[in-house]
Amino acid sequence: MTGKSLQYMRDEVNKIDKQIVVLLNERAELSTEIGKLKTENNLEIYDPSQESKVFRGLCGINTGPLPEESLRKIFCEILSASRALQLPVKVAYLGPDASFSHLATESHFGKSVLLSPQPGILDVFDRVEKREAQLGVVPVENSLEGTVKLTLDCLISTSLEIVDEIYLPISHSLASMRKGLDGLEKVYSHPQALAQCQGWLRKNLPLCSLHEVESTAKAVQMAIEDDKIAAVGSREAALKYGLNIIAGGIEDYSSNMTRFLVIGKGANEPTGMDKTSVLFGTRHEPGALYHSLQPFVEKEINMLKIVSHPIRGRMWEYLFFVDFAGHAKDEEIVKCLKSLQNKCTFVKMLGSYPKGDSKS
Repeated sequence: MTGKSLQYMRDEVNKIDKQIVVLLNERAELSTEIGKLKTENNLEIYDPSQESKVFRGLCGINTGPLPEESLRKIFCEILSASRALQLPVKVAYLGPDASFSHLATESHFGKSVLLSPQPGILDVFDRVEKREAQLGVVPVENSLEGTVKLTLDCLISTSLEIVDEIYLPISHSLASMRKGLDGLEKVYSHPQALAQCQGWLRKNLPLCSLHEVESTAKAVQMAIEDDKIAAVGSREAALKYGLNIIAGGIEDYSSNMTRFLVIGKGANEPTGMDKTSVLFGTRHEPGALYHSLQPFVEKEINMLKIVSHPIRGRMWEYLFFVDFAGHAKDEEIVKCLKSLQNKCTFVKMLGSYPKGDSKS
């Protein structure tokens, strides 16, 4: 009886699977037609606003038992395959393979995207500015160690816009050709990763020298060449390159999250759940920053972040990066930005884009 019941259930699942395949292909045909319309109207294939609405709509009708996270992952790959049918989208990111930027890129765009690993953040901006890639993914801040200054430097001068954001939970592993801590002399990693694990490293490897490289995945590659070297990086990178994971979860705080920006060309339409980033400079006089922030208070706009950034070549003068809730096309924000321009020496719009999920 149990066997018959199990077979019945399997037959029902098979029927549903066949329906899913039919529906997926019907969706693919529609996606292909949408791609043709985008090309005819010179529109970007990747539309963050529309994809954000799709995810919100699906999560809104989901009654379970499928968890929301699983639903998002499934449809991430469906959207990725749909984009590939329309026109392959190339995304540059801070590589090499299995870097955290790589993991963030795949988690957001799915596995049907064309990946273009780059040796540095400057190279990511350069590839997208030259249209050798349609989009770029760069780290901008970590919940423990703060902003990535090189990314802010690039945002000052680039013609690109922020079109989306990605949040990725970060967990570090210590990996080496060795199977234990004995015999290790050097630890390599990205400076932010070393900083995020400094307590663990001081306690467990006090005699090892620390060395900074451009990415965690690069550190893992270096550890392959010398068994006296350990790398701090992702578990995925260690496994990909055949290293032994000596210790996992070595970050000093478990609530470790990195925010990445998706950079590209083209403006987003409002979704109702947006974030806007601007850069502005103030006069070098008392109260200048205070007065520049008044428009946000007057229009009751929620400021999410403000970071000061030194102006190169001009000692003790700063630019300010501000993130706030809302879209540049929202009526109150239009008024706020106009008032901001009157109070500042200059204002640069960096982009309006759908809010990412910072609770992942």
